[in-house]
Amino acid sequence: MAARAKHRDTAAMNIKTIASLSALLLSFSIAPGESPSAQIRGPAYTTDGQLTLPEDYRTWVYLSSGFDMSYAARTDVDHHMFDNVFVEPGAYKSFLQTGTWPDKTMLVLEARGAQDRGSINKGGNYQGTEVMGIEVHVKDAARFEGQWAFFAFGDSKSAKMLPRTLDCYSCHAAHAAVDTTFVQFYPTLLPIAQAKGTLSSPQH
Repeated sequence: MAARAKHRDTAAMNIKTIASLSALLLSFSIAPGESPSAQIRGPAYTTDGQLTLPEDYRTWVYLSSGFDMSYAARTDVDHHMFDNVFVEPGAYKSFLQTGTWPDKTMLVLEARGAQDRGSINKGGNYQGTEVMGIEVHVKDAARFEGQWAFFAFGDSKSAKMLPRTLDCYSCHAAHAAVDTTFVQFYPTLLPIAQAKGTLSSPQH
């Protein structure tokens, strides 16, 4: 009898141990129905409503680079520019699942001058070390009319929202592929949006 009782106690202890381990593992996982937005690092603002620059944006997910891209005709180009686009990792993961951007998404556009002479380079262009400008596109439905807003940073670590009268707002609204963002220029995201059926129409 004593042996049986001991066996029952050991079995019960094993069951409790397995249950505890299972609960611990579940605590480190995300339930299938849980929104990925819970993992997004949202924008930070100063007390007067300016956006704080996410200074570690270069550790975010890289989306694409453009070279001398312009959304208006250019006839007086005297220099060349690269622009690099990064997105906050949590928003990127959400896009992979849904084909669109969750609230609190931040995308950063970094502009750098193009160089053509240096080291062993004999043709083409490469990016210079100096950052010429930074713009941040933020989705914050509770804060902004139309959900999205643009911020342009100079030397400061914070920036005021660009006025909604600027052409960037109407241009993005009219021509962006997904949720006022130019996903048509992001080669790894465009097929996802096509597969999820989230493309705006048309993107011209």
